[in-house]
Amino acid sequence: MSYDPPMSNDDFRRAGHDMIDWIADYWESVEDRPVLSEVKPGDIRSSLPARPPESAEPWSDIIDDVDELIMPGITHWQSPNFFGYFPANASPPSVLGELLSAGLGVQGMLWSTSPACTELETHMLDWMLDLCGLPERFRSTGPGGGTIQDSSSSSTLVAILSARERVAGQWRMGELVAYASEHAHSAMLKGCKIAGLTHQQIRLIPSDADHAMDAVALREAMVDDIADDRRPFFVLATSGTTSSTAFDPVDEIADVCKDFGAWLHVDGAFAGAAAVAPELRFVNAGLERADSYTFNPHKWLLTNFDCSMFYIADKGPMISALSVMPDYLRNAATDKGSVIDYRDWQVPLGRRFRALKLWFVIRTHGAEGLTDFVRSHVEMAKGFDAAIAAHPSYEVVAPTRLSLVTFRHLGGDADNERIRDAINNSGRAYLTHTKLNDQVVLRAAIGAVRTEQRHIDALVALLDELS
Repeated sequence: MSYDPPMSNDDFRRAGHDMIDWIADYWESVEDRPVLSEVKPGDIRSSLPARPPESAEPWSDIIDDVDELIMPGITHWQSPNFFGYFPANASPPSVLGELLSAGLGVQGMLWSTSPACTELETHMLDWMLDLCGLPERFRSTGPGGGTIQDSSSSSTLVAILSARERVAGQWRMGELVAYASEHAHSAMLKGCKIAGLTHQQIRLIPSDADHAMDAVALREAMVDDIADDRRPFFVLATSGTTSSTAFDPVDEIADVCKDFGAWLHVDGAFAGAAAVAPELRFVNAGLERADSYTFNPHKWLLTNFDCSMFYIADKGPMISALSVMPDYLRNAATDKGSVIDYRDWQVPLGRRFRALKLWFVIRTHGAEGLTDFVRSHVEMAKGFDAAIAAHPSYEVVAPTRLSLVTFRHLGGDADNERIRDAINNSGRAYLTHTKLNDQVVLRAAIGAVRTEQRHIDALVALLDELS
């Protein structure tokens, strides 16, 4: 008995054309939609049938239900009025690359399972190294190299596991201590927990007046831990924190790591993309001394989620920590040691062909296009910063180094929460908050693909209206 698929190749062609048209229409209309979804918890699920269908349903019914059942529950990250968190770009070449990856259906766990999947990925990591002026120690022709992870959270976890492996046999697990700024991303805490550390083995180091890690306090914490028979093994430094894009002093932190033999991982998840513009390569300061580094093109470089660059200076500890070789994965190329098997560079075995969309984006935009894209948001952020600084009811809280502006109403926390909620409930814009110096602070992250100066002007007018 043969299977007769309900969607033939010809049906697929027609549906595919319709889907591309739907997405293009969505991008053209997204500005007019309320940015934040207005549904209540449970609304989407209650609108769906309780049981799966017994028979095949027409594609036209399925796509109609996208409009009627799914779209009400979408918060529109592609809206030019989305200023929350950090951007999550999706661009035409990236979406087409994702489509091709899905159509090829590659499982790229080994070089042998699709050589192009591995070799294009290695080449894209080297291209990105050139585009962003990253240190040569991360190039694939050396003892390290790079890979594409699903997120900086996974990159950080791989770095922690590699650091743990490097000291395996020297120190007991319960002696290990990891360090990060009090403003480091929560991925560090989660990664340490997954790696088997307890909360007592994680130190959050105080920050300075600019909300960056205090390297002197880091050294003091390590001295205290050594005195208590603890062993510093891992430090996460952040280049562009989530709260305020503060930059930890990587060079100073590297000095401390060198003195104590700790692994230095640098998290540039958002800010790292800025390095495509040569004048913004201050974001790379100290990377030539890092053991590993991560940043996300899926935030600010026109490449849709998921696409996180992970670089490592010496892949040895990582391979030792993550490699297993059951007989069913053995093959001639792997046995010769002449290829990269990226299954050994990540926690899962399976992996998608992520490099295609990055290849499409880089070739479509070129270095000049990517640079102009980043520069446009930095310029808009400078203007927004100036407008807030000049406003009698608001103040800028932290330096605007790239395209994130942190600010607050002078009336206090209650007013800032009121303004945040009023903006988000209005549907006209969306922004998020953080806490700095124990105060509620509003964040405007400028970086959506379709954001123009008029959208910034509208946000200023909305803030003025609510002041």
